[in-house]
Amino acid sequence: MPPNLTGYYRFVSQKNLEDYLQALNVNVALRKIAQLLKPDKEIEHSGNHMVVKTLSTFRSYVMEFEVGVEFEEDLRVVDGRKCQVLPWRAIS
Repeated sequence: MPPNLTGYYRFVSQKNLEDYLQALNVNVALRKIAQLLKPDKEIEHSGNHMVVKTLSTFRSYVMEFEVGVEFEEDLRVVDGRKCQVLPWRAIS
């Protein structure tokens, strides 16, 4: 079983966010906004079920999933896209 990640995580710093967002084809205006934000994360983790809340003054976002199960992440509220995600855990 993966380690339990339940908790509240405060934003500390970021490096190369502009390059990362540009590689993802995020538009210039959204990239500029993203660089100003300092979002925190609140994680609820029970077994393989996780709820990850991204909390910021601009927009908050909730992602709920099962570790090891592929799902479609709906990012329309963030940048208008959808993507397939496969969250996995390291084998210890």
